[in-house]
Amino acid sequence: MSGQSLLVPGEITPIRSVPGRIRRPEYVGKPAPTPYTGPEIQDTDTVERMRVAGRIAAQAMAEAAKHIAPGVTTDELDRVAHEFMCDHGAYPSTLGYRGFPKSLCTSLNEVICHGIPDSTVLRDGDIVNLDVTAYIGGVHGDNNATYLCGDVDEESRLLVERTRESLNRAIKAVRPGRQINVIGRVIESYAKRFGYGVVRDFTGHGINSSFHSGLIIPHYDSPHATTVMQPGMTFTIEPMLTLGSHDYDMWDDGWTVVTKDRKRTAQFEHTLVVTETGAEILTLP
Repeated sequence: MSGQSLLVPGEITPIRSVPGRIRRPEYVGKPAPTPYTGPEIQDTDTVERMRVAGRIAAQAMAEAAKHIAPGVTTDELDRVAHEFMCDHGAYPSTLGYRGFPKSLCTSLNEVICHGIPDSTVLRDGDIVNLDVTAYIGGVHGDNNATYLCGDVDEESRLLVERTRESLNRAIKAVRPGRQINVIGRVIESYAKRFGYGVVRDFTGHGINSSFHSGLIIPHYDSPHATTVMQPGMTFTIEPMLTLGSHDYDMWDDGWTVVTKDRKRTAQFEHTLVVTETGAEILTLP
């Protein structure tokens, strides 16, 4: 495994502005979003608007990823994604969500999720997760991926590759009539082949006009995830696999989640809609 030193919090720059013409989600400026009470199954118009949001989120993530290199700060990656979304008429969904101060999450190495972009400088050998969500047309599109920065050790490279594969396998398992827990069963069984931990307390989620609708998508085989998938349901799958334990600690910022053993972790995510025969990925560039 990489001999990189562990991460420490950096300095957070001031909140970036969003043009006034861009529609804000209802939770901006509030401590928490209004609980979602609508359906998990979306109509064709909502799904079409989610395709637009998902495409912008995927393009913003890809644009930020082009800048991943040793010496670049995570705050610079935030700037790139922020400006891309604003330039395309979308609001960065994370900005102001429960007080989150930035327009995407940057989670490096031992950070499982929700890392805050700051003055942290990327190093040769880091692995970097970018989590980008765009809000446009009254709906959200959410995706993330883990990227290699420079010359990455083989163990970390394989973790990234296999985490991507676990998401691909989970997407293929989506079928109307199946219970949600088939998703976690597929991910967990694949991860166990390599001795990886599967993070349990951070999950996929329902998404539509709400960033997090209340529908939970576990990435392990949960006996409680018995909701039956139906055409038109929209949700994310976003497995987080670790080189060690799935246990975690949280930094004092209340957001940054790190593996308890400080071993590396990777994540990939797409927003999906259940179709008559399987799943359509809505977060494609």
